[in-house]
Amino acid sequence: MSMIKSSQDLTSLYEAMDDERKKSLCDFADFLYAQADPINQVIPPPEDSARPEEETVVGAVKRLKIQYHMIESMSVFSAASSLMTDHMVKGRDVVEVIDEMEVLFEDAYKELLTKSDQDTE
Repeated sequence: MSMIKSSQDLTSLYEAMDDERKKSLCDFADFLYAQADPINQVIPPPEDSARPEEETVVGAVKRLKIQYHMIESMSVFSAASSLMTDHMVKGRDVVEVIDEMEVLFEDAYKELLTKSDQDTE
């Protein structure tokens, strides 16, 4: 009996392939997706996590990753990393940066919900 691979395992396999095999894998995945009945993916609500009175930017990222565990988008983490750099290198205010990070994660969550609703229509 074979075990179902995680998305991270599949990503590792994909990244180890040459372009021709990547295209074949994508074509096959598109084929399988087209043949399947839609799956109603349940998106859990964010974990209830109060923002501490005093919080570092790194602490905020950790908290938001736990709170919004359903978000896997690298673009969100890239933007959060950029905000962290703005704070550490450019000296942006910690509260301002954390506020923007919270909006970033909340927007990503709302987008995930919207995409999930569109997939089930």
